Amino acid sequence: MQHLILTLLIFLFPLAFSPGPGNMVFAAAGARFGLCATLPANAGYHLATLVVTILIGLGFVEAMETLPGLFAVITVAGSLYVLFLAVSLMRAGVHDGGDARPIGFGDGVILLLLNPKAYVIIALMFTQFLTDPGQSGVWSVVVIAAVFTLNNLAAFLTWTIFGDVIARRFREQGRARNVNIVFGAILGAAGLWMLVH
Repeated sequence: MQHLILTLLIFLFPLAFSPGPGNMVFAAAGARFGLCATLPANAGYHLATLVVTILIGLGFVEAMETLPGLFAVITVAGSLYVLFLAVSLMRAGVHDGGDARPIGFGDGVILLLLNPKAYVIIALMFTQFLTDPGQSGVWSVVVIAAVFTLNNLAAFLTWTIFGDVIARRFREQGRARNVNIVFGAILGAAGLWMLVH
């Protein structure tokens, strides 16, 4: 089991820490509201990650294969949701931000459920790490899901802190509007990338 966990971490590290829609949402949220304000959304995203990963590991992939249109619907819905978050962030940069609110627990859950990259990575992970009959039981699925979730949590917290640190520097110089617009544009680009890929 230790060998499985180590190999899994090596496999997952570049996937989790590379820029993707989820990372960009949390970097933007960190830039806008700071690390502490994003913790509820992080909790929602990663609780949903754990549940979805276990479901996929226990056979949810078969449902996706029997309903191929489901993946396309999730892709479009996820892209539109990320674009909505991007526009909200960019608009917050135009106003004083007094009515702006950080993304919450429910937003984190929705973001995971509508993130097609997550489904692809999860399915790929299980095709690579549940091939050994001795490691294909429920316990292995739970361990793999836990490692995957904790690795993602570390990546998202890193990106959130990165956004917070960059924005804090600009906040001190009175440039919060510019930071919001830049991170909103990056987030919008991630949403468009999700839509066309």
